[in-house]
Amino acid sequence: MAQSFAHGNYSHTQRKARTGGGRTDRDRARRTLSQNFMVDPDAIARLVEAVGPHDLILEPGAGEGVLTRALAETCGRVVGYEVDPRLAGRLAAGTRHDARVRVVRGDFLSARAPREPFAVAGNIPYAITSKIVDWCLRAPGLTSATLTTQLEYARKRTGDFGRWSMLTVRTWPWYGWELLGRLDREVFRPVPSADSAILRIERRSQAPDLPGYPAFVDYGFTGLGGSLHATMRLRYPADRVDAAFTAAEVAPGTVVAHVHPDRWAVLYDRLHHTR
Repeated sequence: MAQSFAHGNYSHTQRKARTGGGRTDRDRARRTLSQNFMVDPDAIARLVEAVGPHDLILEPGAGEGVLTRALAETCGRVVGYEVDPRLAGRLAAGTRHDARVRVVRGDFLSARAPREPFAVAGNIPYAITSKIVDWCLRAPGLTSATLTTQLEYARKRTGDFGRWSMLTVRTWPWYGWELLGRLDREVFRPVPSADSAILRIERRSQAPDLPGYPAFVDYGFTGLGGSLHATMRLRYPADRVDAAFTAAEVAPGTVVAHVHPDRWAVLYDRLHHTR
């Protein structure tokens, strides 16, 4: 979501509408809806460049449309979803003569995914990051999702901490996860409590048929045996597990989160796939 306004002091406007708790209605809406608007032109340009050109873009949390309009300059059509009726109304009024933009006054999470190929892009409400990512991963026509998220979330999903999350591993054969850059908290208004990042989730051109792979990964992450090697020995013959880990070049004592997603495909092929 995006909104353009200066970086000045807004205490004079806030005093006009103060209600209980010392917050304006606008303040409470921002807090409830997790609204932190991108106001830095360079940051917006970086996000648009990361998105790239597409025929159809869905934008969760369009706000007043700073990012919406920027995306429309490089993409064929942009459908902006905004759950805040005040912001949705302003964006719809401001873009009513722009055939490239359509505004939906409602929750992106309730949207039906298009049948045609499409991408998702946006400065999303961080409180529902996981729900938006899950929506994207379930959409058959999704080609990519380029999202601003909290920096910690993006680092966790892309292995930037030196370890890998279960979600990343279980979706890796079909989706690539990439951290495209960090965004200082000062590029947003209100200023959030943590820095952000641009996260890119891209569907791979080849979708392998791996029946049971997600369940295989889920079992590996249970940690029943301590290390991944020991856990797999609880389900598969020891000699096969040893051979699989040798083929995958994974040391037996390796902690499950430190096993690169590429190595999981080898383990699956040598263990589950040949059961």
